[in-house]
Amino acid sequence: MDRPALADFLRRHREALTPADVGLSAGARRRTPGLRREEVAQLAAMSTDYYARLEQRRGPQPSTQMLAALARALRLSADERDYLFRLSGHSAPDRAVADTHVAPALLRVLDRLSDTPALILSAIGETLVQNQPARALFGDVTGFVGRDRSEIYRWFAHPDTERRRYPTDDHARQSRALVASLRAALGALGPRSVAGDIADDLQGRSDEFRQLWARHEVAVRFADHKVLLHPEIGAIEVDCQALFTEDQSQALLVLTAPPHSEDAEKLRLLAVLGTQTFGTSEATDHREPRSASAGQGS
Repeated sequence: MDRPALADFLRRHREALTPADVGLSAGARRRTPGLRREEVAQLAAMSTDYYARLEQRRGPQPSTQMLAALARALRLSADERDYLFRLSGHSAPDRAVADTHVAPALLRVLDRLSDTPALILSAIGETLVQNQPARALFGDVTGFVGRDRSEIYRWFAHPDTERRRYPTDDHARQSRALVASLRAALGALGPRSVAGDIADDLQGRSDEFRQLWARHEVAVRFADHKVLLHPEIGAIEVDCQALFTEDQSQALLVLTAPPHSEDAEKLRLLAVLGTQTFGTSEATDHREPRSASAGQGS
């Protein structure tokens, strides 16, 4: 671990960002360039003291999870992320598998979407980052671990909890779309990837999945028109539009409704009601523990 180089790297990238770059309000007049240390700590869901010690060359070796959070907070490119890992004494993540490092270009767009649900998804349906309206609509779905990180896996492995946000008559269509999406991810990532592991597991776990998998349908479909169920607001009819990275490995999904419509008003109410979680103990058993200082994920 190269503490001096790590400290300088973090400081320079922090100072190169403005609050607007990461979706924060500038507030009162600022005496320091770029972001404050406490703002980076908030974005990375760590304590300000922990982050400050890293910049002061006296912090412990960060874990790979901490480094991934810092890379997102500082909007690092994949090459900069890899360099950060090496400075900290870790090997760079393997890019040959599904990469959970969020594309900075998608993050910049997400940062500017505060009035409608938006989230960034990986090729296997992992929610990497979600804004506050998306957390209010879906609950916080960024804390799952293992295969449960994938919405595709949860849909078939935990149907009683995962499917409650969709009307019953839409379950079959959603199942078919998710399986076709997993087929596409398997083609891109290979049979020895996480996509392959999920497919193998679900074939032994779910008759529905096994029957759909045998159809060999392949499609990457995020753009859609669907109805979502909120426990207090009720049914919300939304249009889904996706913005993909160049390699199609990640997508920014934005949910909207026609202006001045009843559904648009329901989306506006999400910010008032706050986060509603859909899972029960069955789902939350698969989540990572959250630190007391955890802030927003983006």
